[in-house]
Amino acid sequence: MTERDKILAAIRANQPVLSPLPEIKFNKVDDDSITDKFIKTLTTIGGKVVCASKNDDIFTYISSVTITDQRILNMTDLADLKSLQSDTALPHSLQNVELAVIKGHFGVAENGAIWVTEELIGERVLPFISQNLVVVLNVNDLVDNMHEAYEKIDHAGYSFGTFIAGPSKTADIEQSLVVGAHGARSMTVFLIE
Repeated sequence: MTERDKILAAIRANQPVLSPLPEIKFNKVDDDSITDKFIKTLTTIGGKVVCASKNDDIFTYISSVTITDQRILNMTDLADLKSLQSDTALPHSLQNVELAVIKGHFGVAENGAIWVTEELIGERVLPFISQNLVVVLNVNDLVDNMHEAYEKIDHAGYSFGTFIAGPSKTADIEQSLVVGAHGARSMTVFLIE
């Protein structure tokens, strides 16, 4: 028996007794409270939330904050945004994307995070390499906390998924806040009712 085999055998022989995971109980929060909590949390961490009743509100907003020669990628299936460029470019060609418009699966009120997967964003790098990010989310797709979020994604088969919460920011160097260091400089979430 090799030394490696001896170490692995010792580890196997000394496993702790498995115990069941604790049952987590939480009170159901009404939808208005979840929406208010999500808006407050995302705003606090640097994001912007716009409550919209129709998709053309998104198009109007995008038209007001962009210049015509800027590269905008629309990865949504929203009819009102069809005039915006939709692209399935290679990751290396995305370095000049000024604005990316994507859909989110659901949002989490306790931390302002939005769950997105590769099926919604095309290239994995898109929400992180674009200068500005717009996420379209249905107000009915908000959950209160991460426990509920993990229940929603527990058995789903995703090749890639991530939570995005607000614009990129860091204060690692000299405790000076830098926005946009590792991702989008701004994040605007459209909550569609």
